[in-house]
Amino acid sequence: QLQLVESGGGLVQPGGSLRLSCAASGFSSDYYTIGWFRQAPGKEREGVSCISASHRSTYYADSVKGRFTISRDNAKNTLYLQMNSLKPEDTAVYYCAALWGAISSSRWHLFYLYEYWGQGTQVTVSS
Repeated sequence: QLQLVESGGGLVQPGGSLRLSCAASGFSSDYYTIGWFRQAPGKEREGVSCISASHRSTYYADSVKGRFTISRDNAKNTLYLQMNSLKPEDTAVYYCAALWGAISSSRWHLFYLYEYWGQGTQVTVSS
């Protein structure tokens, strides 16, 4: 089925930037809602952002609004997360996740709704 592979994580200083990528394979991603989740040590997995192909909508967690930007290139079956002004609290394993079809604005952040997951990429923000 759909396979997701994240890349682009690493160590960055506070205030720095990283660009994460998620490559989809197996099937076209045109009709999937795809998002980013993250999980920090000792914390639950939380939604960071998602983007819907069918509705052309984007959603962001309040903690990252104005700093992170999600985008997708359907021709390349690739999802991106541009992360700017990174803070130590952004440190986490970041996961790409997808579900078939659309999702409502009130439910996008519910991780259990997503069917497909990547293995994650570590982002560490530290001086």
